[in-house]
Amino acid sequence: MQVSCKVLHFFHMYMLGCNYFWMLCEGIYLHTLIVVAVFAEEQHLHWYYLLGWGFPLVPVSIHAVARKKYFDDNCWMSVETHLLYAVHGPIVAALLVNLFFLLNIIRVLVTKLRDTHRAESNMYMKAVRATLILVPLLGIQFVIFPWRPENRLAGEVYEYVMHILMHYQGLLVATIFCFFNGEVQAALKRQWMQYKTQWGQRRKDHCSMRSTSYTATSITEVPAFMYHHECQAEHLNGCHTKDSELVALKSGDTYA
Repeated sequence: MQVSCKVLHFFHMYMLGCNYFWMLCEGIYLHTLIVVAVFAEEQHLHWYYLLGWGFPLVPVSIHAVARKKYFDDNCWMSVETHLLYAVHGPIVAALLVNLFFLLNIIRVLVTKLRDTHRAESNMYMKAVRATLILVPLLGIQFVIFPWRPENRLAGEVYEYVMHILMHYQGLLVATIFCFFNGEVQAALKRQWMQYKTQWGQRRKDHCSMRSTSYTATSITEVPAFMYHHECQAEHLNGCHTKDSELVALKSGDTYA
């Protein structure tokens, strides 16, 4: 039982490291794309895969070996050991590098906005917007607020905010950067109108087909119905005519 628990803890620490090192990959990519744009086309994704998925195995493996040798507690869950710095140290280093990337990206952004002679308010709003996007994307909130407050209410608020920024960073970035974008909203409105038009046309065609089918069915059924009644009428009329002739003949014979 303890072996499986320790393996699960090893996997948990590995995924934790992957989460932060993929944030570092995002920071490296954005910094290269914006600041060092000359080399942007020469980026190869396998280096990012190696850093994001491969490198976290190194500190996590060191932590597991050290835990097994020096602090082999139950499921390796105790935090009363400095061996955790084997995992937390590289994570803190990745966050500090991302903080440098954030500050440098904001500097380049403000410089470019000034060069375009934009209004000051518009320029700073764009800078603030870019910062709001990059803070959860690069995990900078863990550098800005590194410690949990001692107050109970403030501590709970801190936990909720940190968990939302950490586990829903994709949704937050997509909401700020994508769904609040005017061009994206216009494209979604065009797609919605196109869908409504197509749906209305389908309903119209469906109703037209049903009406045509009903009319054709009525045309094929009514003559048979009328023909049946007409045959009965002719039959009755014929019988009535023959009976009238017989009555007339009998009357003639009587008078004769």
